[in-house]
Amino acid sequence: MVLALLGGIAGGCGKTSYGETQLEEAKETQQSEDETEAREQPTEQETETQTTTENKGEESMELHVEGRKLCDANGKQIQLRGVSTHGIAWFPDYVNEAAVADLKSWGANVFRIAMYTAEYDGYCTGGDQTRLKSIVDAGVEAATKNEMYVIIDWHVLNDNDPNTYKDQAIAFFDEMSAKYASYDNVIYEICNEPCNGTSWSSIKSYAETVIPVIRKNAPESVIIVGTPNWSQFVNEAAADPITKYDNIMYALHFYAATHKDDLRNTMVAATKAGLPIFVSEYGICDASGNGAIDVDSANQWLSTLDEYGISYVCWNLSNKDESSAILKSSCSKTSGFTTDDLSEEGVWLYNMLQSKK
Repeated sequence: MVLALLGGIAGGCGKTSYGETQLEEAKETQQSEDETEAREQPTEQETETQTTTENKGEESMELHVEGRKLCDANGKQIQLRGVSTHGIAWFPDYVNEAAVADLKSWGANVFRIAMYTAEYDGYCTGGDQTRLKSIVDAGVEAATKNEMYVIIDWHVLNDNDPNTYKDQAIAFFDEMSAKYASYDNVIYEICNEPCNGTSWSSIKSYAETVIPVIRKNAPESVIIVGTPNWSQFVNEAAADPITKYDNIMYALHFYAATHKDDLRNTMVAATKAGLPIFVSEYGICDASGNGAIDVDSANQWLSTLDEYGISYVCWNLSNKDESSAILKSSCSKTSGFTTDDLSEEGVWLYNMLQSKK
């Protein structure tokens, strides 16, 4: 049924029966639900008996990993669905509270902040580190104010091996995890896509160096570890997982027009072997991020992810002139998006998230 629904709403290259009115109605519905929730807040006496978070003063959003599953504070499996930024050095204006509120109104419950490490203006290659950290801070606060989860992503790509800038990663995650130690909605992704021959043993060694730095400050936080070959070889992690620490998940990334049954079968096998997988990045186009869109393949992926309760985050919130951007290149807005502002992938994403609210 999910496949049929998604196929119907995603076809037509951006033309959809969901227009600006429906997008505004979704926001109004969310506002109404928020007002109802506010009226139902517990008394001061009741609040004292509830689990709270220092930064939000509300019920715990704490996550933990049980076996292969991501679970909430009550031990119930939870599935996160959301959107990633593009590189925040290049598209910082989308990291704002109103834009994140738009994503929440669509049905997203997680926001990923992608901070490149080695590209132009990368954190470790001449970028303004103070500026980049301030954008990360803005993203964490935007997600927190919208009661969403947030992923701080150390976006390894052109550096290939996360050990290249291991010392900088240690310092960064020490600072971030200390700053957000009381934020139970923050997830740490410590190496986006190790690639070009970087082995699992090398990644694992890096992870076992960085994880204790985070654990010192945020002992219960969930940490996502990238896997070899652009976070595709989860089978290698399944054969030799990190066992020294709890609440560890492993990244799998796919682009639906390129990655099909072979990678999906690899993921299912690793999942059945007990590996906790988190799809921290995916797109419905090809792996270049700018090519043909394959809705049928995307629907097959999501059907499998939903079957196993695996979380997934779509790439990317920007107006870059490429098929993986969810906004049209002509869109100059940084929030208040309507379906007229969305690319083909953006319309698909909006309708998919709406269907799963």
